[in-house]
Order: sequence, then structure tokens, then C-alpha cells
Amino acid sequence: MRALADWWDAVELWVTQLAFPFQVALAVVVVLPVCWGVADLLDRGVDVAVARRTRRSDTRRPGDGP
Repeated sequence: MRALADWWDAVELWVTQLAFPFQVALAVVVVLPVCWGVADLLDRGVDVAVARRTRRSDTRRPGDGP
């Protein structure tokens, strides 16, 4: 775990020493696709959960209660 922390510290130091425009470009190239992917996974997960909930609700008869 210490090796991972040391690696991350080195990457962080490298990024902070870059000029601001390069930091922004790096953030756009790396962070934007990662955030997009996480948002897509969350969207798909919510769609699956809603579909399962809707299917379960559709199987109930009108007089079965809430």
C-alpha cells in the first residue's frame, strides 16, 4: 500500500509542477472520460433498477394492496 501511496504522490507532484494550460488539458483528457464513464454506469444501473421495480409492480393485481 505504501508503494501505491508513493506512486500517487509522485504523480501528484508531477501534475502540480506542470504549467496551468497543461494541467487543464490533462484534466480534460483524463478526468472527463472517467467522469463520463462513471455517469454512464450509474445511468445504466438506475435503468436496470427501475426496470426491475417496474416489472415487479406490473405483476401485482389491482386489489393486492400497496
